[in-house]
Amino acid sequence: MKRRYAIGVDYGTESGRALLVDISTGEEVATHVTRYPHGVIDEKLPGTGAKLGHDWALQHPDDYLEVLRRSVPAVVKEAGIDPEQVVGVGIDFTACTMMPLDEAGTPLCMREEWRDNPHSWVKLWKHHAAQDEATRINELALERGEAFLPRYGGKLSSEWMLAKAWQILNEAPEVYERADTFMEAADWVVMQMTGRLVRNSCTAGYKAVWHKRDGFPSADFLGALDPKLASLAETKLRGPIEALGSKAGELSESMARLMGLRAGTAVAVGNIDAHAMVPAVGVVTPGKLVMAMGTSTCHLLLSDREVHAEGICGVVEDGIVPGYYGYEAGQSAVGDIFAWYVEEAAPAYVKELAAEEGVSVHEWLERRAAAAKPGESGLLALDWWNGNRSVLMDADLSGVVVGMTLQTKPEEIYRALLEATAFGTRAIIEAFERGGVAVDELYACGGLPQRNRLLMQIYADATGREIRIADSTQTAALGAAMFGAVAAGAEAGGFDSVVEAAERMARVREETFKPIPENSAVYDRLYKEYRELHDYFGRGGNDVMKRLKAIKRGQS
Repeated sequence: MKRRYAIGVDYGTESGRALLVDISTGEEVATHVTRYPHGVIDEKLPGTGAKLGHDWALQHPDDYLEVLRRSVPAVVKEAGIDPEQVVGVGIDFTACTMMPLDEAGTPLCMREEWRDNPHSWVKLWKHHAAQDEATRINELALERGEAFLPRYGGKLSSEWMLAKAWQILNEAPEVYERADTFMEAADWVVMQMTGRLVRNSCTAGYKAVWHKRDGFPSADFLGALDPKLASLAETKLRGPIEALGSKAGELSESMARLMGLRAGTAVAVGNIDAHAMVPAVGVVTPGKLVMAMGTSTCHLLLSDREVHAEGICGVVEDGIVPGYYGYEAGQSAVGDIFAWYVEEAAPAYVKELAAEEGVSVHEWLERRAAAAKPGESGLLALDWWNGNRSVLMDADLSGVVVGMTLQTKPEEIYRALLEATAFGTRAIIEAFERGGVAVDELYACGGLPQRNRLLMQIYADATGREIRIADSTQTAALGAAMFGAVAAGAEAGGFDSVVEAAERMARVREETFKPIPENSAVYDRLYKEYRELHDYFGRGGNDVMKRLKAIKRGQS
């Protein structure tokens, strides 16, 4: 009997990757990464040079197709398999990454007459320029007692669909009127592969405020924001919404030629990158918090009941694994903070010494930071370099480091930043528990846990919990491949449920990170101070961060 495979395509912030997986064992046979030719567009538009405002983050939709053109054929070629052996394809995506489309499904930015307008482009997940709209949405929903608001911790994010769509209406009404639909990039890529417009329940639920029984926010509420928004759900967000693991359709002849696969191959509905990681580490039951750690971190948790907790980004029935309520929280920047420090703030001598030793700057800093004890530097930081997603849900917050002196060393600042993100995760865990959602075990996946041992030990020490690490270095792509196998179904050589797929394909490492009691005792003291700063700057004690941003905007 021929071996059967599934392909997972993981769309990240800077690149996309394809992973070919043996579905009987979970063996990762081949992988290929394509960096987006246009990258993250956050300063000026390609070609035109039109300058973007603060907190903008756009992308070029053709970069996503480039991943299909290059990476999918590459893994099939590397593995030396017959395309007939690939039973299904699944994709995952950063979210909310949305775009306006015309009636033919073409992104407006790819039409000559609209390419000079920034609002015609893909708004990446970390586009935060819709904060004013998000604030007004939250205020009105609170005033009206809208039932959807508590499901999202009391606040909708500027990263999400409603705020971004309203920003387009406010700042570029001509783009809003011309757009036939607004679509998540995940759903758009699936539509390119299959020719079928279908939205996935994961992004619809977590990022567009859709509910399995109640649907989208009412036309009455949307119209109260702006009369032109009243028809948003039934027009620009229209289309069937299908559950994770569903078959969106089959690979078209043209896309099969482009991707080097067989026409008719099953294609799963899209998924959010972090959410795809949950079954990929074998988590298909409640009480196990999965930290999907990369440029940012998403915290995912299953439960058999729905409760409302402060700062939770969303609770969606069947949102991660069918049969359970899926909870999401997150930190807007984690790896991005460490990268910022290395690229923008680390002294030149550190980079020179790292080069002399033949290691990366990250490795150089990690080695020296690991030699210190918790609290030894006298530093404490807030992890808000890209705002706060949970539990405060405020993109206008910014970073803080307290305790620096003339003796402060680069590795001490680096460690303080690592610790800050661990404290942010602890705050999220405590919010879950206050809300009545049990957190019994921690799992970590994504790029960071694979590379930075100090970081994971700090997380274990700061949370006081043992942490299990994913065995895969491409956990999101593995999860996407699992859903591709589920879309194919058992009759076609795949699986009939994601639970079955997880039993065969998921893997975690035998090694775990256990808290060191003496370190945890120090971190308990530091965390108390972190919470003082967290509440002082984040809950209205001092709005200096917001005032500084207002001054910055006024000088631009």
